[in-house]
Amino acid sequence: MQTAQSMLLERTEPAAEAVPARALDLAVYDDLAAVEAGWRDFERRADCTAFQSYEWLSAWQRHIGARNDVIPCIVVARDASGATLCILPLATRPAGFARELVFLGTELCDYNAPLLSPDFSARVDAAEFAALWRRALDLLQQQPRLRFDMVRLEKMPEAVRGQPNPMLFLPATPHPSGCYATPLAQSWEAFYAAKRSPSTRRRDRTKRNRLAEFGEIKFETPATPAGALEALAVLVEQKSAYFAQRGIANLFARPGYLDFFRELASSPQNAGLVHVSELKVGPQIVAANFGLIFGGRYYYVLSSYTDGDLARLGPGAIHLHELMRYAIEHRCAMFDFTVGDEPYKLAWCDGGRPLFDHVSVATWRGVLIAAPALAFKKVKRKIKQTPLLWVAFSKARAFAAALTARRPPAQAAGAGEEAP
Repeated sequence: MQTAQSMLLERTEPAAEAVPARALDLAVYDDLAAVEAGWRDFERRADCTAFQSYEWLSAWQRHIGARNDVIPCIVVARDASGATLCILPLATRPAGFARELVFLGTELCDYNAPLLSPDFSARVDAAEFAALWRRALDLLQQQPRLRFDMVRLEKMPEAVRGQPNPMLFLPATPHPSGCYATPLAQSWEAFYAAKRSPSTRRRDRTKRNRLAEFGEIKFETPATPAGALEALAVLVEQKSAYFAQRGIANLFARPGYLDFFRELASSPQNAGLVHVSELKVGPQIVAANFGLIFGGRYYYVLSSYTDGDLARLGPGAIHLHELMRYAIEHRCAMFDFTVGDEPYKLAWCDGGRPLFDHVSVATWRGVLIAAPALAFKKVKRKIKQTPLLWVAFSKARAFAAALTARRPPAQAAGAGEEAP
C-alpha cells in the first residue's frame, strides 16, 4: 500500500513481449522498514558483505543519511516464483545542484555490492544483468522523488563471497585504493608461525614482555553495552588524536557519525555482528577496536592505540594479534583488513585485490558534475598508487596540520577535506 513515507513501485514486462524464462520482476522501495523482514531473511543465505547487512545500513540511514537528504532506493529482483535473487541497496543524494545515485551508506561501507542469491551468477548472465540494471534505472527515473543526474558507484569488489560481482558487468575503472584479506588457519599458533619469521616473532615477544612490565596485559571484549561504549569512547579519543596529527578530517566530528557507531556498539541486537574490544595494560586501555563478524569473516574496521609512552612497544600490533586469535577461535575463515593500502597489511596478506568504480551520466547536470569528479579521482589514484607522491602528500598534510594547531582559533582553517 502506498503512503507518503513508503512507496512500492513494481513493473513486469508486458505480456506481449518475448520474456526470457529467467526474466525477473523488479520492485523499488524508498523506505527501509518496508523491506526489513525480507532483507533480514535474505541476508542470512545471500552472498554479501557485512556492509550490506540490514543492521549496518538501517543505522547509517537513521543517523547520517536522513539528515543529509539521502533517499533509499532499494531494488529487489525476484524470479517468477517470487523468490528473491538480488537486492541492490542504492540511494540518491545531493551532489551540488544535482543528485547522484550511489550505494546506500557508501561513505562508511568499505565494500559496496549487491546481495545475491547463491545461484545468482548461474541464473543471470552479463546480458541479463545489463537488462536488469537498465530496467532498475528506468524505474527510478520514472519517479520524480527518486530521479538522479549521475550514477557514482564506488569501492566495488571483484567478487561477492566467491561469485562474480555482477556490478562489474558495467563499465568500471580501478578505485584509488585496494583491499586486503588473509585466510586464517585452524589455530593461532599455526597461522602466526606461517605468517611471521622466527626473528619477527622474537621481536614481538620482546615488545610484549617489555609492555608487560607496566602492568598485566589483557585482551577484553566488554560484556555490557556500557563497557562497549567505554571502549568505543577510548577508540574515538585515540583515533581523533591520530587524525589531528596527520591532518586528516575527523570522521567522528561529522554529524551523526558518532551516534551511528555508538548505536551499533551498544545495541544487544548487534551482538552477533559488532565486536568491540580493548587491550589493557593494567587499568589503562592502550588499544581499541571496532570490528564486524559476518559470514565467517572478521572485518577489521576501526582500530586505535595510545600515542603515549607505551606506543613504542607496539600495543596496536599486540591487539591485532589478539584479534586474529579471537577470529580463529570464533571460527572465522578470513581476516579482512578491508580498504586501504597501508604497508603493514602486506605482512599478513599475499598482496591486495582491486576495487572498482562506475560513473555514468543521465542528464546534462550529470555531465557537469561528472567531469570534476572523474578528474579528482584520477589525481587521487595517481597520488595513492605512487609511493613517493603519497609520502610527500602525507608529510605535507601532517605539516599543515601542525601549523594549523599552532594558530589562534580565529585564524584556524576550516574542516579539511577527505584525504586522497
